[in-house]
Amino acid sequence: MWIKICANTSLEDARLAAEAGADAVGFVFAAASPRHVTTAQAAEIGPALPPDPTQVGVFLEHTVDEIAATVRGAALHGVQLHGAFDPWIVEELRREFGHGLFLVQTLHWRVEDDANGSEACLLGGYKAVSRQGVVDAVLLDAKTSTAAGGTGRTLPWKRVSEVLLAEPRGLRIILAGGLTPDNVGEAIRTLRPWGVDVASGVEVRPGKKDPVRLEAFIRNARNAFSAIENKSVGAGRRPGVSPV
Repeated sequence: MWIKICANTSLEDARLAAEAGADAVGFVFAAASPRHVTTAQAAEIGPALPPDPTQVGVFLEHTVDEIAATVRGAALHGVQLHGAFDPWIVEELRREFGHGLFLVQTLHWRVEDDANGSEACLLGGYKAVSRQGVVDAVLLDAKTSTAAGGTGRTLPWKRVSEVLLAEPRGLRIILAGGLTPDNVGEAIRTLRPWGVDVASGVEVRPGKKDPVRLEAFIRNARNAFSAIENKSVGAGRRPGVSPV
């Protein structure tokens, strides 16, 4: 089980996530996001956190050089590529940082498209990432015409599960998109991902976390993951096939 609290903009919020038991904390470097932070801001937050959470940078439309500079400048442990899958960028980052860098590729469910179009987009990306075999996990998020994340829109979890079950090559799956303390348990039970990721679902406003909702999210997610593990000890895990 893996839980990431994303889009942290202050030490207070990142520390809250770490102390509540998050496995990872995320920082958004996309300039257009209301949750944007700079490399310098992340570099001030990171050293003040406990050592356990993986610190992940979220990048959209950045070059390899820009990503690499931020990874070094903010001492990040992971990179989440939130734009379209670019095999060359993935290969270059792996070559630059080796397997010590936790590398995540986002795949989008286009919520404004018809179901067939959304399915084809997701499955095509999933196959391409799996075929390359370089990233550590894929993150599933909802995309609209105006935003590639942080939309508050959920994915059709059951249909997504069916789409990915039809694909024989299993990848670690991190579920995002409209998750909240109230629905994360149902989402986990339906899709059975390797991990979950939340930003807007635990905020009082963009970039500011709600301590009560954040702690409830982590608690409810862990309870759901534990219930699944208790029922499936020794069984294969699909679609999030890697053991948690």
